[in-house]
Amino acid sequence: MNQYLEVDKWKIVETGFNPEHQRSSESIFSLGNGHMGQRANFEECYSGDSLQGSYIGGIYYPDKTKVGWWKNGYPEYFAKVLNSVNWIGIDIEINGEPLDIFECDVSAFKRVLNMKKGYLQRLFIAELPTGDKIKVEVMRFISMARKEIGAIEYNIEALNFNGEITIKPYINGDVRNEDANYDEHFWSEVEQTSFEEGGLVTTRTKKLDFHVCAGMTNKLQKNGQDLNINTETEVIPMEVSEEYSISVTEGDEVTLHKIAAVASSLNHKKEQLKSHVGALIKDTAALGFPKLLYEHTQRWSEIWDGSDVLIEGDDKAQQGIRFNIFQLYQTYTGEDKRLNIGPKGFTGEKYGGCTYWDTEAYCLPFYLNTAPNEVARNLLLYRYQQLSEAIENAEKLGFTDGAALYPMVTMNGEECHNEWEITFEEIHRNGAMAYAIYNYIQHTGDEAYLSDAGLEVLIAISRFWSQRFNYSEKRDKFVMLGVTGPNEYENNVNNNWYTTYIGCWTMQYTLESIAKVQSQYPKRFKEIKRKTNYSEEETTRWKEIMDNVYLPEDEERGIFLQQDNYLDKEQRTVQDLDDDERPLNQYWSWDRILRSCFIKQGDVVQGLYFFEDHFDEETLQRNFDFYEPRTVHESSLSPCIHAIMASKLGYRDKAYEFYLRTARLDLDDYNEEVHQGLHITSMAGTWMAIVEGFAGKRAKEGELYFSPTLPDKWTAYSFKILYKGRRMKVRVADEEIEITCEDGEAVKCYVYDEQYQITPDNPLQLTRKKAVA
Repeated sequence: MNQYLEVDKWKIVETGFNPEHQRSSESIFSLGNGHMGQRANFEECYSGDSLQGSYIGGIYYPDKTKVGWWKNGYPEYFAKVLNSVNWIGIDIEINGEPLDIFECDVSAFKRVLNMKKGYLQRLFIAELPTGDKIKVEVMRFISMARKEIGAIEYNIEALNFNGEITIKPYINGDVRNEDANYDEHFWSEVEQTSFEEGGLVTTRTKKLDFHVCAGMTNKLQKNGQDLNINTETEVIPMEVSEEYSISVTEGDEVTLHKIAAVASSLNHKKEQLKSHVGALIKDTAALGFPKLLYEHTQRWSEIWDGSDVLIEGDDKAQQGIRFNIFQLYQTYTGEDKRLNIGPKGFTGEKYGGCTYWDTEAYCLPFYLNTAPNEVARNLLLYRYQQLSEAIENAEKLGFTDGAALYPMVTMNGEECHNEWEITFEEIHRNGAMAYAIYNYIQHTGDEAYLSDAGLEVLIAISRFWSQRFNYSEKRDKFVMLGVTGPNEYENNVNNNWYTTYIGCWTMQYTLESIAKVQSQYPKRFKEIKRKTNYSEEETTRWKEIMDNVYLPEDEERGIFLQQDNYLDKEQRTVQDLDDDERPLNQYWSWDRILRSCFIKQGDVVQGLYFFEDHFDEETLQRNFDFYEPRTVHESSLSPCIHAIMASKLGYRDKAYEFYLRTARLDLDDYNEEVHQGLHITSMAGTWMAIVEGFAGKRAKEGELYFSPTLPDKWTAYSFKILYKGRRMKVRVADEEIEITCEDGEAVKCYVYDEQYQITPDNPLQLTRKKAVA
């Protein structure tokens, strides 16, 4: 852990300049708007350790796979999230001396991420090697109201000198990825030019020929008055800059407003990019920085109105959940169904790809409950649109007849992950796709989605599962061989319980969905049959597998076995580990990890979370009590699931501990890796830990349920959810539970299994202690 940030309900605050924290802070203070994002790099030159990072949604590079040896079915490339054009750059000179705070005596340094209003501020005083001192204040935001706009206010005060301040804002497209497999430069020059309002740079990616155009316009003030001074414009390959020299005396303040527009060929025709960006620059220059900031903060106000979680009595917990919600909405807004939620979002290069199974298993519930239905629907349609590629992925591995295997990592539907134990074996991801469809319909009541898209996906996935099981004569059962479950500290195991269970459940849910669509949408069902070449005969094998599947368990302990032979391992618990051995993946050999009983993240527990209603509480408890002490939670996806299950089982202290870990995973850098980027997809788990954990919210069989608890350190908490188009507010306090329907028709819900009807005029109020009793 690395706790250097201040605790504040609405802000992330770093006080004091510590270069050793720079990469971590660049991740934590990142900005984005669902279209593009920017690490918290400094605008001015910085010669210290840094990861320059600017990213545009959907723009990637197919970096040639780098492996020790090739295997049939390996993807030929790994999709890299591209470090794109640097639009924030502003070089500063004080009397001819470049400003580089790594080489300065820096005091009064403060960096503040205002989550309520969505902007980043920075303040510092720097004494240059010449003895000249300046005070700098910077504000930056990426507009939530205008998706292709970013803006900077850069203010410099001369503290102890007379002379000249030189300001050189620039746009630079000559950038590189730190994680390039072969140190390849991914960008090529197209055009750079200046014009009356500013300048622009257009670059293109190699191989896929994505074009990105970035422009800027700049406005200067001195002591609050507009300056009209000569500009020296420089146009060089892949860069355009404007240089201003301003005479100052001690106490003078110089302010630069830099507004940038960034657009890509993903959204515009290549030949129209230049004119589009030029028009954006002209329009935003006329609006000015204050109006753009006002629009932006108003949009954040709307977002917070529907998504905020209020925690009373625990500022660390409050800061954690708001940071997570803030980063989720910076990463994905749901406006473009071609985009998805990468594990690092717009905060770093690691992992690459646009989406993992994290989206369906963790992120979908958050957007289902905090955003209009079409946002979650777009997440599902993203997969539906890539169904043909999922079928191709399965064909490459030898599957036939329209079976689909969704990729572990993808940008365009093709598998692009190249670690064999994940690419070929971590097939449980297919089950998450099916569960997401089920979960969406439970929350929205949008059963038409099955007819529109969902059933085609379910049939293709079930075909995969039916072929992936094989019959074992020895067991007289169907078995699942050679897989990796959610616990990636186990590879190539047989009969992973979670994978087997979710595979069978998917086939069962598909059969139910077939019957529903056939009954309710007969015309569309005929189209699906023709399109998928579906026949009832193929379901005979599905039913045979479900009726005769082997699910490993230990009857003596009354637990499901994570996989065959798990109990052959030396059984230890996390308490047996020394602190200097953690995290295991940084201190143990892979061989040692694989032979140990330690679990990276919930595996059996993940299945119990999805399917808790399939088991009695004693079964849930026995399995949780066995597996949780063996789980090291070295996946960011682990603590939130355990928080939910601990709440379900009445383990209040554990539930709070897991909540705080998931909420502050990046703020406190639990896994010592935040310098690589934030854990965006697991951030949705923080919301789940409160709403599904402490509040016990469930949507099942068309009904809404709550079983609220209150952590000991909290005096109250409240949140809003959308359920079947109706917005509800839930507040849980020490004495009282209050549920309000803010709009729409009446809502029926169960609180501690007792049914109530709530209308906008008739909120539900219960005495919490009586309700618990």
